[in-house]
Amino acid sequence: MPKTTALLSHNDVPMMWEINEQGLPGTGQVTQGEMAKLLDLSEVSLGAYQDGTLIGFVLCLLPKTEYGSLNYAWFNQRYDQFIYVDRIAVAKDSRNSGIGTLLYQQVFDYATQHGIPVTAEVSLKPSNEGSDRFHLRHGFVTVGELDHGDKAVTMYIKDKKPEDD
Repeated sequence: MPKTTALLSHNDVPMMWEINEQGLPGTGQVTQGEMAKLLDLSEVSLGAYQDGTLIGFVLCLLPKTEYGSLNYAWFNQRYDQFIYVDRIAVAKDSRNSGIGTLLYQQVFDYATQHGIPVTAEVSLKPSNEGSDRFHLRHGFVTVGELDHGDKAVTMYIKDKKPEDD
């Protein structure tokens, strides 16, 4: 059966959490309660399903929500409009099969419809080279780095508008 996408619901939270755990440390560890809160804050919340089973998801936020992430705050301090990819995760046994691209394409479609850039960060310390390659391949450019001491991230943006400078 082909892969499909659909809006996520709270029924998906346990599997979202499990997929997120498979992506550590790159995805950032959260509890199931925190995952449910992220789902509530998300403007775009899509799951990829195969045979009715969640195999990947993306959660994206608009600016100025109640989310306390330092990485998200970095974008809020610099940009008035964007859609922030808080997390995109694919189940281990479904990786490298186009799921991330399928999900991101819908995020890009949303951004295009609303005339806003897409922002994301990728772990620099510890390094997440696969995610870096993925983001660069999809047209993201580096706009900064944020060092948290034991962790650091590369800040990315796609389709940055000239007036954002």
